Amino acid sequence: QVHLVESGGGLVQPGGSLRLSCAASRNIFSINAMGWYRQAPGKQREMVATITSGDQTNYADSVKGRFTIFRDNAKNAVYLQMNSLKPEDTAVYYCKFVILYSAYENHDYWGQGTQVTVSS
Repeated sequence: QVHLVESGGGLVQPGGSLRLSCAASRNIFSINAMGWYRQAPGKQREMVATITSGDQTNYADSVKGRFTIFRDNAKNAVYLQMNSLKPEDTAVYYCKFVILYSAYENHDYWGQGTQVTVSS
């Protein structure tokens, strides 16, 4: 019943910028954490950036200093600002919400994915 809708992907030249967005289809009152992950063909899905309910952030070494994750709790949304993009950033990007249902149970919800291509 909870769907995450992503947008913002596209084709950009090296050194360019994109902002990805991800919003839930309905209000959620217990989001523990949000994150962005990416997957290129033939590769494992990898963590790009995460943010907790306390606004603690974590980034993959490959994107530190270039990407910024932030959230808007009122809109049930998470964003990824990507600057100084490199061809190595080319992948399908997925957002994830970790939703708490009880003190002992939570569930992961994933967006549909959005393609980011960095090329001249």
